Amino acid sequence: MSEARQSDGAIARFTKKAARAASNRLRQYGAGEADGFDISDVPSSDVAIYFADMPLKLYQLTQWLPVFEGRSDMRTIVVVRNRETFEALQGHTTLQVLLVPRYEDLMDLYDRADFHAVIYVNNGWTNFQSLSFQQAVHIHVNHGESDKICMVSNQAKAYDKVFVAGEAAVRRHAAALAWFDPTHLVRVGRPQLDLPVPAAVPAFAGPTITYAPTWEGEDDANNYTSIDRYGPQIIAAALAQPGARVLYKPHPRVAASRDAGVAAGHADILRQMDRATAADPSRGHAVLMDGDVLGVIRSTDLMIADVSSVSLDHLYLRPEAPLVITDRRTDRQRLLEDAPIAAGAHVIDQGTIDTLSQDLSSILADDALRNRRYELRDFYFDSLAEGQSTERFWSELSDAIHHHDAALRDLSRVRVIEENA
Repeated sequence: MSEARQSDGAIARFTKKAARAASNRLRQYGAGEADGFDISDVPSSDVAIYFADMPLKLYQLTQWLPVFEGRSDMRTIVVVRNRETFEALQGHTTLQVLLVPRYEDLMDLYDRADFHAVIYVNNGWTNFQSLSFQQAVHIHVNHGESDKICMVSNQAKAYDKVFVAGEAAVRRHAAALAWFDPTHLVRVGRPQLDLPVPAAVPAFAGPTITYAPTWEGEDDANNYTSIDRYGPQIIAAALAQPGARVLYKPHPRVAASRDAGVAAGHADILRQMDRATAADPSRGHAVLMDGDVLGVIRSTDLMIADVSSVSLDHLYLRPEAPLVITDRRTDRQRLLEDAPIAAGAHVIDQGTIDTLSQDLSSILADDALRNRRYELRDFYFDSLAEGQSTERFWSELSDAIHHHDAALRDLSRVRVIEENA
């Protein structure tokens, strides 16, 4: 069986295995108690990471867990609202995970744990239930830095602070939101990119070309995938490069896509990768459905990606390595306005897809946009070197907690004065 076929069901197998492992733990909670924790024995903690979605979206949460796991002086608890998500997380983080489906139990937990900050990694609609808790500072951190339209939501106005990567994100919010206070934005870089992620594949003597497309999104406006438009041609052009290793690392939601075009493109890509691997196993071609894309980036010499967090993660980690960006709408002016990173990349669209094989060969031989990518890296990530995002993140989080706690104390003093007047 090919590597591609072995990988397709890995997420489903992971969830089922975790469910079996967690089932006995869940039985210990009796009737009347919150599911997943004993309300009479809630530990105190500094930070809650709030996540209400199902396992399909766990990639939004899991990229943040190692950032908090490495901080012993900032006690953190993960609060989830979905039983399948709770089960899937068992044994996969050193942080305590609590299952709290009911709103009344969520408020009891927040009161008893005395959280000083609640962190949100997406804009799920139940975030607003959590936001009703007044004693903590509420901070939205999102789940990546990207030029996708979904990265800016009017919901940003609901949080006390919105942590963003850098100048590009500040301008993105200014261009999209009316009546939004820009002082709520805090530039912290991207601390996940400071984590020591091992390479996903062995070292290789020749160039490694990675194709890492995104999924189709929730609607047409959020659809940035290239799989249905260009995917098979991209893989064919990459495989045609002499002596190159090709990696295919799609978004976690691609394998289960119900979009006919995406499903067909993905299947075609897998067939091409199977044939290429069988024809020359020494080239090391690989389909990587699972694992951390950051480990893939560290082994990539030329990245082909869509408008997504992958292209910007590559810009941060490997600005010296060429980048190719896809444009499914073939609107170069709009692409440059919406995704400034395109100015530092070769662009695949209807006008360039047919010459991609020759273009990739030219890019590997002469990377003319290298200096422009370094300029764009500074624009997106505020000129932060590796390690500095983590320092800034923790400094800003501590500062937000300090100032919010101080504001609460001031309110309390005012109430005492008014009551005694």
